[in-house]
Amino acid sequence: MRNGKKRKARAEGTAEVQRHAKEGVSLERAWRVTGKPKVLFPPKEYKYVNELAQLQFELIKLQEWVRLNGLKVGVLLAGRHAAGKGGVIKRIAEPLNPRICRIVALGTPTDRERGQWYFQRYVAELPGRGEIVLFDRSWYNRAGVERVMGFCTDEEYWEFLRACPVFEEMLIRSGIYLVKYWFSVSDEQQEERFRERMRNPFKRWKLSPMDLEARKRWVEYSKAKDTMFEYTDTKLSPWHVVDADNKKRARLNCIHHLLEQVPYRDMSPIQFPLPKRQSETGYIRPKKSSQNFVPKVY
Repeated sequence: MRNGKKRKARAEGTAEVQRHAKEGVSLERAWRVTGKPKVLFPPKEYKYVNELAQLQFELIKLQEWVRLNGLKVGVLLAGRHAAGKGGVIKRIAEPLNPRICRIVALGTPTDRERGQWYFQRYVAELPGRGEIVLFDRSWYNRAGVERVMGFCTDEEYWEFLRACPVFEEMLIRSGIYLVKYWFSVSDEQQEERFRERMRNPFKRWKLSPMDLEARKRWVEYSKAKDTMFEYTDTKLSPWHVVDADNKKRARLNCIHHLLEQVPYRDMSPIQFPLPKRQSETGYIRPKKSSQNFVPKVY
């Protein structure tokens, strides 16, 4: 009799585990494939907020397609100081799950990292299966700021230009979707944005001594960018130039283009019935006076 009860309990326990597992799988998928994504063409008189919302919804579909199919997506964003890269990265990542879409902005390398193979610390940040990684300040630091500011030797610089196309070919052959954007801003627009950062206390933190030094070396940065394109703008891994004089248009154009670079399917979210809340039988709530509440100042 006891053995029978034990077997019944085990069977019920197994059934419960299987039920939860099936529910978990359903919730994980949670999207229904409905066909090819719609081609997005904005009307002549469009509103920025409306277009951004539509593009961000498509980004959510792309994210789910990447997750469900185990795709690996790496997006590199580079350009002049104050070209608007940060704003675009923010708008891309805003509606997405941070567990799937990561932003990588590595700081100054440590002494140990300086002694490593140059690409080594970036390799650790590459996307895994079902991941999107947005690189703000990628390995192209060497071709730009490090070259102009003298943070690397001539030998290190030229070795980077020779090795970079080979490195990126390896990434692409491994199955990574690698998309590179260069944000182009005019001399006049950059100066206006720098002055705005000086005036606006909410943006003042964006203006660093490095930005001011870069402003002085405008021509040197132009030459460095031209050489970088000459060596790394390849057929397999091309640079996509974004006209960034108008920030809002740059954001929309960049997101629209990104959606075209990774093949995904149109999807619609599946709605699940909301389960009933567990009854409070036997549960006694602690008194509110025993807890530290935030003062209601507003």
